[in-house]
Amino acid sequence: MGIVDTITSKLGGQSQASDGKAGSILSGVMEMFSARESGGLQELISSFQQRGLGDVVSSWVGRGENKPISPDQVREGLGNDRVRDLAAKAGVSEDETARHLSSHLPDFVDKMTPDGQVPQGDGWKKGWSF
Repeated sequence: MGIVDTITSKLGGQSQASDGKAGSILSGVMEMFSARESGGLQELISSFQQRGLGDVVSSWVGRGENKPISPDQVREGLGNDRVRDLAAKAGVSEDETARHLSSHLPDFVDKMTPDGQVPQGDGWKKGWSF
């Protein structure tokens, strides 16, 4: 079971269609940040840090409670162009994409950083399946 499957299976009370959309959007996020020229998970985290959301994203990496993030903060942290690209790829609206990411991105990053640190190199890909 890949990380997206693990996370979406823990989203009790949501329909399979909703889980599929979340998984598709999260897959798109990691594909976006896994390009050779990108820094993977570190680049994703840096994107939020550079836009003033470092305290929020740091809580997802750390071992404590994950701070929530609003859909507007997701747009701010990723940038509108990235949210638009993810929405198009998943076949959903930009608003729905931002909502799904605000619900699932904190747990996703938390699961990708189980030791409270961002894995170096390709270590972030462990457990990941597209």
